[in-house]
Amino acid sequence: MLNLVTNADARFFNEQIRVLGEHGVRGETLSPPGMHRAYDESVTQRSPSDYLRFFPTVFRNSLGEYDLIHANYGLTAPMALAQPRLPVVLSLWGSDLLGEYGWLSKRCARHCDAVIVMSDEMAGELDCDCHVIPHGINLTRFAPMSKSDARNEVGWRQDAKHVLFPYPPTRDVKDFPRAERVVAAAAERIEGTVELQSVFGVPHEEMANYYNAADVLLLPSKSEGSPNSVKEAMACNLPVVTTDVGDVRDRLSAVSPSRVCVSDAELVAGLVDVLSDPRRSNGRENVRDISLGRMGERIRGVYETVL
Repeated sequence: MLNLVTNADARFFNEQIRVLGEHGVRGETLSPPGMHRAYDESVTQRSPSDYLRFFPTVFRNSLGEYDLIHANYGLTAPMALAQPRLPVVLSLWGSDLLGEYGWLSKRCARHCDAVIVMSDEMAGELDCDCHVIPHGINLTRFAPMSKSDARNEVGWRQDAKHVLFPYPPTRDVKDFPRAERVVAAAAERIEGTVELQSVFGVPHEEMANYYNAADVLLLPSKSEGSPNSVKEAMACNLPVVTTDVGDVRDRLSAVSPSRVCVSDAELVAGLVDVLSDPRRSNGRENVRDISLGRMGERIRGVYETVL
């Protein structure tokens, strides 16, 4: 299999490759030339010419001994479809369908042999058949542990109430200014110290400590597909307060305490509810169907259908 991806360092993509390897799927990965922006908004994004230069690279490699091309993220789909020999599986991650270049992803999806999306909301944006397969979670790594021990691990105050925002403040779609606004409003209605913790750039295996150290996950995003942070928080029994994006309403329908919100007032109320009486959720029992192993089985099944 030939994988195309805009960000070969994306941790969920690498988890996908690892799990597929355990299911007997082997392949190579190619990325467009140029700089990929990760956490620093000042880093220049790839230019159109970078993507144009990617076309001949993909074409040459498609002549090798591969069975199919898996285009991960919509901006890689044109290159995958430009080669004439291999069937194409396209995975859409969220912003590539719901964001600025959604029109391109929609056009390309019609011509792919199979399309994978992260949520039913994303499926509803397409006028072609698709498979809904959310990114899986490592349920061994992300598991409940003592809040006190976790706070010692990450160096957070034991006597404060911590709101976790597991993204860089510079990522516009995650809306950090809104997070600051609603946390400040909630703090006025709660006794004690409330701290908003923006956590990013730490090794993925350490993130479980932060989920377990926090009192609540706050996700005020403008749009999402199937946010991994919500599923990882659920696996650690961390309550979630989120905007109504992606698949979170379905994901959290049986999870308590947690809140899916539309307005700032609802986000504030959700935070006040959890922080006034800090407690763990029943999230883990509602996340077992999206293990990494199950994700790998389902993606391999798509490959088999295409081939």
